[in-house]
This record gives sequence, C-alpha cells and structure tokens, in this order.
Amino acid sequence: METFPSILNLRIDWSEMDLFGHVNNVMYFKYIQASRVNYWELSGLAQWFKENNIGPILATTSCQFMKPLHYPGDIIVQAKVEFIKNTSFGLHHQIVNEQGEVAAEARDVIVYYDFNKNEKAMVPDAFRLSVSKLEGKAF
Repeated sequence: METFPSILNLRIDWSEMDLFGHVNNVMYFKYIQASRVNYWELSGLAQWFKENNIGPILATTSCQFMKPLHYPGDIIVQAKVEFIKNTSFGLHHQIVNEQGEVAAEARDVIVYYDFNKNEKAMVPDAFRLSVSKLEGKAF
C-alpha cells in the first residue's frame, strides 16, 4: 500500500453534482488543487513563496477517473511527491471515497518559478530536505 503524507478530508457539496447525479469532473480538479496547496503548505513551499516571491507554478495536470462520487459524501484527497528534478517536481494525488476505493488518480508537474525574474528557478535544497522528511525517503 502506498503512503501519502498529505491527507485532506473534504465534504462533497450538493452544488458539485452534475445533471447525471454524480460529481462533475471539473470538481475533481478542484479537489486536486486543494490537495496540491495542502502539500505546498505542509512542505513549507507556500511560506517560502510569501517570503521570496519564488515558488511553485503548475505546468501540467492530468486525472484518471475511476469511480463516480456522489452527494452526500466525504472524500480523502492524498498526495505525495513522485520526483524532484532541477527545476520541477511531480505530485501524485489520489481521491478516495468513503468505501476506501480510489475514485481518481491525478498527477501534476510543478515548476519552481522566480516570479521576480519571470523564469524557472532551481528547486531549493531546503524543499528537498522538507519533502524527504515528509516522505521518509531521500530526494
């Protein structure tokens, strides 16, 4: 079983339903965004951005839908880092329903970006260290 250090519990809202009686696919990306930001906060990345105006910017995201979600309900959105390169890193998310089933899996590629210079920046060693502590393995 995979370990995800970032765990976010969310309630499905009735307004997230579509015409067919299940959660609209766009809402899955909303859940993934919340998970992404939660990981950034846990890792210290959000704080580093506030201090330096250097931080994450989403390059790509994708989602594989496996099971429909319905209102009322609760979900868990969990995340972990899959890789860290020189200027980017990847997040793997799972959306888990109340039965413990994976309803969707998503992957992000995030670029570390210097908003002062409008260019990519090197992923800082402090982020690698923080992720290594969260994940329990070296990056």
